[in-house]
Amino acid sequence: MIPVQQTLPFEDLPEVPISSSWCQRWRQRQHSWRHVSEGGFDAHRYGVERISEKDAEAFVREHHYSASYPAAVHRFGLYDVSVDKPPLSGVAVFGVPVSPAVLTKALPELEPYAESLECSRFVLLDECPANSESWFLARCHAELLASGVRGVVSFADPVPRRTASGTLIMPGHCGRIYQATNGIYAGRATARTIKLLPDGTVLNDRAAQKVRRQEQGHQYVEARLIALGAPVPRAGCDPAVWLREALTAIGARTVRHRGAHRFIFPLGRNRRQRARIKIGIDARPPHPRRPDLEPAAL
Repeated sequence: MIPVQQTLPFEDLPEVPISSSWCQRWRQRQHSWRHVSEGGFDAHRYGVERISEKDAEAFVREHHYSASYPAAVHRFGLYDVSVDKPPLSGVAVFGVPVSPAVLTKALPELEPYAESLECSRFVLLDECPANSESWFLARCHAELLASGVRGVVSFADPVPRRTASGTLIMPGHCGRIYQATNGIYAGRATARTIKLLPDGTVLNDRAAQKVRRQEQGHQYVEARLIALGAPVPRAGCDPAVWLREALTAIGARTVRHRGAHRFIFPLGRNRRQRARIKIGIDARPPHPRRPDLEPAAL
């Protein structure tokens, strides 16, 4: 099938409405778009399986715009089973947020990290046809329910990100796939400031804490900053001082983030089971329709 050719501002196109026929895809952290007229999704062609931590992490680091991997509990892969040696075409990771309050605030009667989890990463390659994401997400939720998970909290980051040279790497998300799959919109998470690195990725608070306290995983964070031009830490130096100087050396920008859009999914085999799960945050319509404006550096 010949891909649809339609004039679109692919570089700067924001996330489109849920009624749109275009679907966002990723490859090596670059976004693109697929159109339903290319043939759409064929459920017989794809399968979902649990995958190893190693495979999930490698895929996410290569293709997800964040270039980072979270603390995972469940990992699922989307495979094209229509070919020999089915390739991994998408990954969904459900795991542990920075604080249990992320889960208990939204799902107060569920045990965090066991009965409730965060959808930490969700990424499909550009080869996946339109509407793949809703089918994949539904299969993941069914697998989670079978494992005793009864609720999921998902976040959509609406802040566009560019590299220091101006290349757009993430146009901003308003949670289109979560809206299309009946997620309960529960407003924004807490506003905060973030450190935007020259490659357009974010150094989050947890990663910075690993460096300051020299906790497990600090070597990866340090190597990431060194690759961007930070000096190698001197023996015996104060990690907190080194981090501050490293961020200055590479030209990291401090920007204000108004908070990610939050969606809650109570899981159950039917509507009655889902209705029994208490939601701790009132639904807050209307759903977001557009990403935020690009923030200026503080």
